[in-house]
Amino acid sequence: MRIAVTGGSGKLGRHVVRRLAEDGHHILNLDRVGERNEVQVFVDLSNYGQVLDVFLGLDDRHSGFDAVVHLGAIPAPGIVPDAATFENNMLSTYNVFQAARRAGIKRLVYASSETVLGLPFDVDPPYIPVNEEYPARPESTYSLVKHLEEQMARELVRWDPELSIIALRFSNVMDVQDYAAFPSFDTDAMARKWNLWGYIDGRDGAQAVARALENGRAGFEAFIIANADTVMRRSSADLAAEVFPKVEVRKKLGEHETMLSIDKATRLLGYVPEHSWRNHQPDRTTHIEN
Repeated sequence: MRIAVTGGSGKLGRHVVRRLAEDGHHILNLDRVGERNEVQVFVDLSNYGQVLDVFLGLDDRHSGFDAVVHLGAIPAPGIVPDAATFENNMLSTYNVFQAARRAGIKRLVYASSETVLGLPFDVDPPYIPVNEEYPARPESTYSLVKHLEEQMARELVRWDPELSIIALRFSNVMDVQDYAAFPSFDTDAMARKWNLWGYIDGRDGAQAVARALENGRAGFEAFIIANADTVMRRSSADLAAEVFPKVEVRKKLGEHETMLSIDKATRLLGYVPEHSWRNHQPDRTTHIEN
């Protein structure tokens, strides 16, 4: 397919661009930052005219797209003032969705967020593992925008029954170099309780995008995207019992099983994580020289 990726220069975006190109798709990265090259176009997503124009065609580059992957956004709360987060992220997503519709693009995959589940869980989650079945609980302006984007997507597919919009509720994105810090998390169970000790390897995040493009159907769906394990060496059952003693645990948890349920993504998209931080730890074997 011919695919536009917004925010393809970001932490997750770089993995997505690489994965989709390796899968044989023709990719154009639409971003305000990055290096000038044959797959990069500098676009201000908050400017509707620019977004629509590049979706319709671009001299010497392309004459249209089959799909859009929308990752471009201020990526977390607290980076800029709340009003700036709301204005940039909400407007950019509206522009991307609306311009895609005007350009006749029917397949959209975009980055929602685990934050809509109720992070940082200062109020207990309704049950563990959390899933997509309970109403959104945004606790920040950033999360509020993610919730409103999902609501907007639901209305757009109602207007256009042929449109497919998939929201991927990504967990905290990690690169391999981030894994060196993971063993230190074991000293304090509360340090990462804010997202139930979850994470997503950037390569597995890219896999989820690829699966969504391949297997998405008309309409709207939201999926939690996390890795299969937690960031902790301690067992998931012990963590849940210590930090959330009053919360119902609805299934027997595997030793390090994620508490951000990926069952729906596995069932409907074929998403199965392939990476774990546990495979990237330094060898601690003591070698004794004779």
